Amino acid sequence: MASIFTKIIMGEIPSFKIAEDENFIAFLDITPIVKGHVLVVPKQEFDKIFDADIELLSKWLVFAQPIAKAIEKAFDCKRCGISVIGLEVPHAHMHLVPINAADDLNFTREKLTMTMEDLKEVQETILLAL
Repeated sequence: MASIFTKIIMGEIPSFKIAEDENFIAFLDITPIVKGHVLVVPKQEFDKIFDADIELLSKWLVFAQPIAKAIEKAFDCKRCGISVIGLEVPHAHMHLVPINAADDLNFTREKLTMTMEDLKEVQETILLAL
């Protein structure tokens, strides 16, 4: 059965897309840990990041780099943090999160509740910085 991310990639579920190429898609996490939280997902469905071949792994970081730089420009943060956890969805993905402290990457904290308007504003802010 296709993961929720595959359904987003196929256009079956709408998303707040940030970037896309032939191998990857980046979109907003709709229940972010902080405002500006982006998911970077390979279009090929596999469960764990290290199941990717070496070429795809390297392309993944290259694809994510300009998005991370845009997040740093768009939000008041010291840097864009990166995390790979992947426990909720069995489709490898990377989190790009604006951070000011290590605890900003704490995925056990309560998620933000954002309206569609809030998400659209965050998307536009990142796209302008991209």
